[in-house]
Order: sequence, then C-alpha cells, then structure tokens
Amino acid sequence: MNLRDERNKNRILSHAMDSSDRLSGLLGRSAKMRPICRMILDISASDSNVLIHGESGVGKEVVARAIHQESLRNKGPFVVVNCAAYAETLLQSELFGHEKGAFTGAVKSKKGRCEQADQGAIFLDEIGEVSLPTQVVLLRVIQEKCFERVGGERTISTDARVIAATNKNLRAAMNAGTFREDLFYRLNVISIEIPPLRERKEDIPGLVKNFVEKFNQRFNKTVAGFNADAMDLIFAYNWPGNVRQLENVVERSVVLCKHEMIRPDELPAELINI
Repeated sequence: MNLRDERNKNRILSHAMDSSDRLSGLLGRSAKMRPICRMILDISASDSNVLIHGESGVGKEVVARAIHQESLRNKGPFVVVNCAAYAETLLQSELFGHEKGAFTGAVKSKKGRCEQADQGAIFLDEIGEVSLPTQVVLLRVIQEKCFERVGGERTISTDARVIAATNKNLRAAMNAGTFREDLFYRLNVISIEIPPLRERKEDIPGLVKNFVEKFNQRFNKTVAGFNADAMDLIFAYNWPGNVRQLENVVERSVVLCKHEMIRPDELPAELINI
C-alpha cells in the first residue's frame, strides 16, 4: 500500500469513528443502541431499502434521518410522509401527486412526495397503515421507479431510496391479508429493530442532556439539568411513550423550571405518583 492509499484509509477510518461518536450521541450509547449505530455506518454506501421496527415514540424518524445523512444521497432531499395521517385517496395524492381537476379541490397540479424525493430518500412512517390499493402503487414505485399522478396519464420517474417504519407486526398483517407479501420483502432488505426506552434506560442521561440543551436554546433559558431526586424519578418511570414522551417531559420541565436545576415538583404528576 502506498502513502496516498494509507492516508485515504486513515481518513475513512477517522470519519467512521467521528460518525460513530456523533450517532451515539444522537441515538444512545447503550449496549442495545451501539449495534444500530454500527449498522447505520455499515449501510452508508448502500442504496438498499430499509424497514425500521419499533414502538411509537422510540425514534424511528431519528434513525431514518441518520441513515440518510450518512448515505451517499445526503445532498439530496429527505422527505417524510406519515402514512397514518391521511385517508386513502389523500395519501395517494400526497405520495404520487395529482393533476389539475383530478378531484374536487384539485385546482392545480401538484408534485407528490415520491417525486420530491428524487435523488434523495423518502421516509414512509407507519407503513402498516397503507391500504392494499396504495400498496400496489408503492410496489411499482419501488420496483420500476415510476408512477402516474392521480388523474394523470404521464409516467413520472423517480430515484428515491425508500426507508419505511412501522410499530405493527407486518408478518402478522401479511397472514391476515392486510399487507402485501411482495411489498414487505421489497421494503425489508435491511431490517432495524429499535428497542423501547424502558429496555435501554442507560441512554436516558444523554437524551435528557440533549433535550435540555435543545429547549434552553429554544426558550432562551439556562437550566443546568435535573437534580438527583428528579433523575431518580425519571429512571423509575417505565416510559410507555418512549423517547417522544421523555422529550415532552423535558420540554415541560425546562419551561416551568424556576431554579438552576429541575426539581421533582416540576415534573408531571405521572412521574411523581409512581
């Protein structure tokens, strides 16, 4: 190996270590999260589709963004669609766009999210909520990289990496006939399971620190953190809403805090009355 190759190898290894540290700070340093951070780096040069599993609130979108940011497509768009937020007809319009006059209220043509995500990635959250007719169109987008807008005849091409997420058991949905087997295997090229917060409580201090800094900046405050008694209550709680619930609790506590440190009486009642 010549000197130039050695320098390139060292630069790549250095970047990987820096990325690993950054991802660990973002996602968690627990024994259950470190393999996920490593996997994100391992697939960084790949365009393979990813299916992220986990309970609501565990941070599936955070993982999806990290996958995109570490990928070769990171200069392209990262487009998010919450599939559970739309009725079937509206979801098809949101995903694939529509032409003027396609339905009542379609006063002009509109690009869909798949089109907007060209050369980047599209994150399909709550993919298990998508109806069977829309699944058929999604399968074509994944296989052939093309689709038609609602009410249109022109075929549109898109080159977007698909990252999907669900809190459902899609294998059970396949057995029940509510989720297509061919779509599942197209999405599930790389599978990532995000553990709930109650199973990785050692990540709580780092997450709390990040959230305190975030909300200090947002609300122009100088809260130093949670005192020992407050942290004991945070660790004792089971966090059914996972990281999203923890973030909401930190936001509330920072807003209400009147001291340097957040005290137990500034926590929500459900954490105090365990």
